[in-house]
Amino acid sequence: MQINGGVRFCEQGIKASIRAMHVQSEIIGMINENVTGFDKIGFQRREPVVSSFTEYIGIHGLSSTVDDQVGRITVSKNPLDITMANKGYFQILTPNGVKLTRDGRFKLDKEGFLLDLEDNKVLSDAGLPIQLPVVPEDLNQVVVNSKGKISVYDSNSEKIHEAGYLGVVDSNGMAVISPDVKQGFNEHSNVILQNEFMAIKPVVRNFEANRQIFLIESSNLQKVISQLGQGS
Repeated sequence: MQINGGVRFCEQGIKASIRAMHVQSEIIGMINENVTGFDKIGFQRREPVVSSFTEYIGIHGLSSTVDDQVGRITVSKNPLDITMANKGYFQILTPNGVKLTRDGRFKLDKEGFLLDLEDNKVLSDAGLPIQLPVVPEDLNQVVVNSKGKISVYDSNSEKIHEAGYLGVVDSNGMAVISPDVKQGFNEHSNVILQNEFMAIKPVVRNFEANRQIFLIESSNLQKVISQLGQGS
């Protein structure tokens, strides 16, 4: 006597191919988003993560993770363009709460608050909006050191005033001890176009293979329906 055990799963080819094309379309969308964000300052590429059961549960088994590697750093002529040579994020206070960003293109308002390009306040390591004691006439009088300490020179009193430290944290909200802050620089995306083009090729091939399976199964189904109609 022979006993066979196991779990078997059978499903129609049309459903399986549609589910696979849906997943591959989402992956292609992520790669296209990475390519589009190549020249965006502070953009971080997304990496698709496919679970072991994606072939059965479809798009619900697909997720993504953020590549937190440092992007391409270029020189800027703006003293309030700030970036980091190490991993980490600036904290920005928005109407929807605190946002983490690598985009360090900042500016000052009339009250001396440090703002991002969308007029949201930049937070310090104490979790409070950063406000300069004096608003300088020349932005070059604002100095930011490698640890994120902000100082401003007051030409009237000829003194240097401290405005606190930039609140730099990791993706979990923990403080980054050595952010290696650089003043007068911008960080472009960490996307490598060659890698994205190489990554999209097998996905497109898989999509076309599943598309062909769908067309074959659909054609066979139409023939069966047609023959059943003739038989009745």
